[in-house]
Amino acid sequence: MLCCTAMMDLGSELGVPPYVFYPSGANFLGFMLELQALHDEGKLGDLAELKDTESEMAIPSLEKPLPCKFLPSVVVEKEWLPLLIDNTRRLREARGIVVNTFLELETYALGSVSVAGNPPVYPVGPLLNLNSARPEEEEEEEYKEVMEWLDGQPAGSVVFLCFGSMGSFAKEQATEIAAALERAGHRFLWSLRRPSEMGITGVPGEYENFDDVLPGGFLDRTSGVGKVIGWAPQMAVLGHQSVGGFVSHCGWNSMLESVWFGVPIGAWPMYAEQQLNAFQFVEDLGFAEEIRMDYRWGSGKIVTAEEIEGGIQRLMNDEGRKRKTVKEVSEMSKKALTEGGSSCSSLSRFIQDVIDNIS
Repeated sequence: MLCCTAMMDLGSELGVPPYVFYPSGANFLGFMLELQALHDEGKLGDLAELKDTESEMAIPSLEKPLPCKFLPSVVVEKEWLPLLIDNTRRLREARGIVVNTFLELETYALGSVSVAGNPPVYPVGPLLNLNSARPEEEEEEEYKEVMEWLDGQPAGSVVFLCFGSMGSFAKEQATEIAAALERAGHRFLWSLRRPSEMGITGVPGEYENFDDVLPGGFLDRTSGVGKVIGWAPQMAVLGHQSVGGFVSHCGWNSMLESVWFGVPIGAWPMYAEQQLNAFQFVEDLGFAEEIRMDYRWGSGKIVTAEEIEGGIQRLMNDEGRKRKTVKEVSEMSKKALTEGGSSCSSLSRFIQDVIDNIS
């Protein structure tokens, strides 16, 4: 796994060739390889000081220069960067890196990391748990209620807002989202979670009463077009024909799920490597619309209703351009996993390489 490179030593002692599974995309892999190389050459400045500037960085895994205000949160946090640098240095010792992506999605990024001096890279994705579209037993009633509501909505009409297992908003930000949804006028399904008292390291909880966090009368005024929920069966929702847009925190798994189901993304990254994912999908790939790409969870900054509404309107009213593009890539994602597809072929090469290195 990405942060388990220390296990490579144990594998070597047992005569097992070291390979690493990389659950993020090839873009983040290329980004970290570049940062590690710059660090070891003494050319990496203080990234925390750059995050609020208009400076840009040329990253080999991105076609366009990366504005430093979009640097991923995980590398501008000084307690995390040394760990990531050390871990990336160990990646170079692996016999190969298995990446959860597919060639047709990250052609440019994969080309940038498949160079002399780097271990072979094997894109074998998208690796998705399609069974997670079904809920646990204790979530069955919530699942039924959500899916029945979606069944009653026109095709492609619903914007789905969901920010992952760790994403949450307190009252001030929730108020801005509510105002944006009411002004935008689109049908919506909003997964709203309560922040943990432990901050970003804690698991969000559920609001007992949404009226406590939302503007007065909001639920009544939007009852005909929208639904606010806590836990969301994300895979099932994204696969429903009524969903036409996905406002997301841009976690890599969520982005792959959105591509798989052909749903365009409204990019609102929060933490980890999500700002980089958002920039790639908005600027390099053109599959997404920006909500706010320089947002950082816990910074105290608020994304305004005007920004949110603008992003939702662009996402839902693009006359099918992004939707057409992401549908095409969706078909590619499925084909990649079939016999003769790019990921299937890459997996075969990986297996053969393991066999060759063991024997």
